[in-house]
Amino acid sequence: MPGGRLTREDRRDIAAGLAEGLGYAEIARRLGRPTSTVSREVSRNGGPRDYRPDHAHQATERRARRRGPARFAAETAGGAAHGRDPEAMRALEELFAEVLVGSGITRTPARVLTCLSLTDSGTLTAAELVEALRVSPASISKAVGYLEEQGLIRRERDPRGRRERYVIDGDIWFEAFLSSARTNATLAAAARQGVETLGRATPAGGRLEGMAEFLERTSRDMLDVALRWRHVLRDRERDDSPEGGSPGGR
Repeated sequence: MPGGRLTREDRRDIAAGLAEGLGYAEIARRLGRPTSTVSREVSRNGGPRDYRPDHAHQATERRARRRGPARFAAETAGGAAHGRDPEAMRALEELFAEVLVGSGITRTPARVLTCLSLTDSGTLTAAELVEALRVSPASISKAVGYLEEQGLIRRERDPRGRRERYVIDGDIWFEAFLSSARTNATLAAAARQGVETLGRATPAGGRLEGMAEFLERTSRDMLDVALRWRHVLRDRERDDSPEGGSPGGR
């Protein structure tokens, strides 16, 4: 059916369409599927030249058996009640994690951040993360330590017991952006010191001066953006509060 998972026959039809030289849109039209479904299926399983339908079907079944963060999120946070499509959630999980890995975050921290981001509560214990990601407690400990250092998550004591919970806040990207601006400013200061040591007239000194100017400018611009966004966040919090939402709270 159009909204369900791809069948083995669907995948063989995709392979046949690729062999004919058809585009994703035409293959999707023939299957009665969104073009994005076909493009994602092919890119996930070797690309147009190396796509093998039986191999792709087996790989998908293996992924389905894994209890990844999106499935865990759907089960523990009322996913079924929200009418979420498990296949779409798995695709989102993979996409989100891959984008984070591409941004420079190593795989396990990226998967932890994905798990927390896709869980409605935004908070999970170490044991829940171990169960969701199927990795060792040591791997989770190392991953959350890295994410804490980056200011992307925080930990808090579970009021119902002695366990700690890891929490992702709605403004984590604001904090990460601010941290990046500060890092740029620190690098700019180091570059300026390098200019003084090496001499502005030397090739290395001139190169560092250009680096310092660029990082100083981008740091200032990033801080300006961050400050403007902070005002937006505060206005949003005020509007969402009971006092702010009432006529008398304005």
